[in-house]
Amino acid sequence: MPRRPLLVALLAAAALPYFIGLGDSSIWDANEAFYAETPREMIAAGDYINPSFNDLPRFNKPVLSYWVVAGFYKAFGVSVAVERIPIALSALALMGVAFGLARAIKSTEAGLWAAIAIASSPRVLMFARRIFIDMWVTMFMALTLLWFVLAERSPERRGRYLVLMYASAGLGMLTKGPVAIVLPGLVFLAWLLWQRRLGDITRMRPILGAAIVLAIVAPWYVALYAQHGWQHIVGFFWGENVARYADAVAPERGLLFYPPVVIGDLFPWSLLLLPAALLKPGQSPVVFLRRLLWLWLIVIVGFFTLSATKQDLYIFPVTVAVAALAGEVLAGGGTRERWTRWMLALAGTLLWAGAVIVQRVFGGGGAHDYQLDGVLAIVVIAGTAGLAATMLALVSRIFAAALTIAVCMVALNWVFVLRTLPSFERYKPVVPMSDAIKARAGRDAAVLHYNVAMPSMVFYLQRHVDQFYEDPAPLLEKIRASPEYYLVLGATDYAALGAELPARTCVIERRPLFDMKLKNVLAGKTLPELVLVTNRCG
Repeated sequence: MPRRPLLVALLAAAALPYFIGLGDSSIWDANEAFYAETPREMIAAGDYINPSFNDLPRFNKPVLSYWVVAGFYKAFGVSVAVERIPIALSALALMGVAFGLARAIKSTEAGLWAAIAIASSPRVLMFARRIFIDMWVTMFMALTLLWFVLAERSPERRGRYLVLMYASAGLGMLTKGPVAIVLPGLVFLAWLLWQRRLGDITRMRPILGAAIVLAIVAPWYVALYAQHGWQHIVGFFWGENVARYADAVAPERGLLFYPPVVIGDLFPWSLLLLPAALLKPGQSPVVFLRRLLWLWLIVIVGFFTLSATKQDLYIFPVTVAVAALAGEVLAGGGTRERWTRWMLALAGTLLWAGAVIVQRVFGGGGAHDYQLDGVLAIVVIAGTAGLAATMLALVSRIFAAALTIAVCMVALNWVFVLRTLPSFERYKPVVPMSDAIKARAGRDAAVLHYNVAMPSMVFYLQRHVDQFYEDPAPLLEKIRASPEYYLVLGATDYAALGAELPARTCVIERRPLFDMKLKNVLAGKTLPELVLVTNRCG
């Protein structure tokens, strides 16, 4: 069978899981809750200037993501599945950008491989189910890069592509802030310096670009200023951008935090960065554009390596460049074949080794408490395909090895979406606890959280939830003032509070909670338990 139709069919199979079963799993706390509930509150209040969550102002991010979801809610109704449609569409756009970049530097086959790399990555699939804002800012930054590449490849259409580039940058800024302009700008500046073309900045029409960006971004900020002055604008640009960069607001992470993230985000295709780095130098425009992709990777990772606050999602926009470079390698980009062969063999080895680990941790009979569906299928697929890919790579069947890995990753994603992901609901207590509260609580009942981060309950209850952390005194004061209350907290915290609770209480729901710390999962530690407590025990 010719390669191109085969790769097109594989890409279609890889893209479909992004749109299947979007409502089969509940909201993932904490981030997804904000992008599901805030648009609902916008619609309920009829206020599209002032975002709120849990009936409290929320100005720590720009407004575009809320508007997008609100638009989908207006068209299709309010639901988790509808909230996830635009995230899935952003993943589809990333596949298209990866295709366009790899096609620009190599061929259509390279583009198909790059799109498959994005589509078949388990991490991309998972982000497309829960991380709205980072998927969308990645999409707009990727589009900014693509339009710049096309402007360089097609000077006769430069004006059109530059307009699209600046529009994408403006939409990215309205999604997450100045990072969507600063990072592409640094990359393009570094590239022009490398090419000794700094004088070409004027050909990029910066004045036109500034006008386009302002036309997109300014209206909301002007409306915000008209109502609140500089308070929220300064708070966002300084507190959420400059201060986060200068001062850590998360666990401190070292200078080597990001390289493993780069590998993990697009595993196993990220392993092909090594043979991609060994491409023979030359002077063709294709080589210049390849350098641009490397700069995109290096500048973004370097920028956030210097940041005091480090989060894995910060560098997610590099994935399209990694995919394009991998696509060029797989399409025969003039690399040293030996390194491509060894990296594919390593990918296959890691797949079957991963199958062994999954079997030991989730296959039953261990110390863990997880009961996830589809584990046997994952183990068989990854183990068998991993061994086959390793052997094919070692005998220099490079296309066959890569195809085997791709089919394996696509099959794993299908199993994950259809079987494994829905079974996580056993360890996500928000929906059953919300149902219990809705069945019992009166209109004036207080809903309280103590030392738990479950903002999605606001979406499922569509009522205010009071949140308390660490110091129990404010919680106890609220309880004393509430004739009827429903309190969600850890079982250990409930035991610790004990006699301090002012009246007789009872547990009406007791649920395990998925432990997001990998080291605890591998160690087989007992799952943390949450309880729903009320003073209405009759």
